[in-house]
Amino acid sequence: MNSFLLVFDLVVTVLLVFWLVTYVIGRYRRSHYATVLSQDEFQKGSHKAQVIDLRQKADFDRGHILGAQNLPYAFMKQQYGKLRSDLPIYMYDQGMSMSTNAAAFLGRRGYKKLYILDGGYAKWDGKTKKAKY
Repeated sequence: MNSFLLVFDLVVTVLLVFWLVTYVIGRYRRSHYATVLSQDEFQKGSHKAQVIDLRQKADFDRGHILGAQNLPYAFMKQQYGKLRSDLPIYMYDQGMSMSTNAAAFLGRRGYKKLYILDGGYAKWDGKTKKAKY
């Protein structure tokens, strides 16, 4: 019984350390490559920016931020050249993980004006649009 508890404690500790390291790396990458914006800041600046929804097309069609274009993160490497580097890029996904990865990817390729919606689409309470079909 004691060996089981020891193994259980070890597994829980390893998982917690892994989660903490992942969290710290994500925070660093986000702060290094992009600026995280509140919903109000995102709404105010979005009309002067390229608003990119990084979720899959099916999720985008179910609802997206008004004015956003869909560029799924899975296709970022093939299609990032469509983004203008002289305009701000406002990104969001369901949370913030894909946006963080996209910001790091774009940042390494010279894009400077990168912004991420704090909390992602899951916490968005502004205007949205759904596909008609």
